[in-house]
Amino acid sequence: MDQPPPVIVNVASVPQRSPFRYLGGKTWFVPPLRDWLRHQPRRPALLVEPFTGGWIVSLTVAFEQLADRVLMVELDEDVAAVWQSIQDGEADWLAERILAFEMSLKNVTDTLAQDPTSTRERAFRTILRNRTLHGGILAPGSRFIKRGESGKGIGSRWYPTTLAKRLRDIDQIRSRLRFEQGDGLAVLERYRDDPNVVFFIDPPYTAGGKRAGQRLYRHFELDHQALFERCAQLKGEFIMTYDHAEEVKALARQYGFVAKPIPMKNTHHAPMTELVIGRNLDWMVDIRSIADQPARYGLAPRALSHALENNH
Repeated sequence: MDQPPPVIVNVASVPQRSPFRYLGGKTWFVPPLRDWLRHQPRRPALLVEPFTGGWIVSLTVAFEQLADRVLMVELDEDVAAVWQSIQDGEADWLAERILAFEMSLKNVTDTLAQDPTSTRERAFRTILRNRTLHGGILAPGSRFIKRGESGKGIGSRWYPTTLAKRLRDIDQIRSRLRFEQGDGLAVLERYRDDPNVVFFIDPPYTAGGKRAGQRLYRHFELDHQALFERCAQLKGEFIMTYDHAEEVKALARQYGFVAKPIPMKNTHHAPMTELVIGRNLDWMVDIRSIADQPARYGLAPRALSHALENNH
């Protein structure tokens, strides 16, 4: 029997939890992630995300209680400052700081020119940079948004009310979250022998000569062979998302993993695929095509405006 054509999942239906906006974010992967976790024989005691990035996976799992607890690991000290501030009970301070900030190019440049005097000030600066730099890219060399959405310039991705609400919502469930700044590979080693821990692994895309990880992240260097070797030793289940590169497929074959291409569309509406890798992907039998920017595909004008506010 012929399979029905792929359906683009409207990611506007995925609750947006993170204060960050990231090119390469994993909002598009939330529906398959839910399927994967619900196919586990029991609810995991802990989900570990060793390369946290844009937070959407860890936050979805925590909010929807798809695991008892979540451990997020991030190496970048600026991104880590945001997580650490929330963990330290500073989410409300951050929310008020965002609400009080008067958006202008001068105020942004003046604020970013100052050295932060505390972790929470560093956290605010990180959110400000993420929301005013092109694509939210925090890596060196990023430039401020010029024209932006509807010609709004540098403030086109600055939604203070939305950002404040997201931070306060996260604060309500922070007892389910734990954060640490550190090396993702070392954390995989620490939980290697625990069968009650599951892992979502979305490493910087630098395998096979890809430059996306280098362009998007300050800490982009990764030994991909070592990562696959660590995953082969894990007692708990894991799932990886990776760039569709021949080197990655070769590593999957080398370690006896299953790799499936998952269709999606990028921010330029170009069809592309990423790889989903694990020990068993039988649960992906009905996988559908997924778009990572739903507001750009087939939404009516009113829905488009709503999606832009809620997806970034």
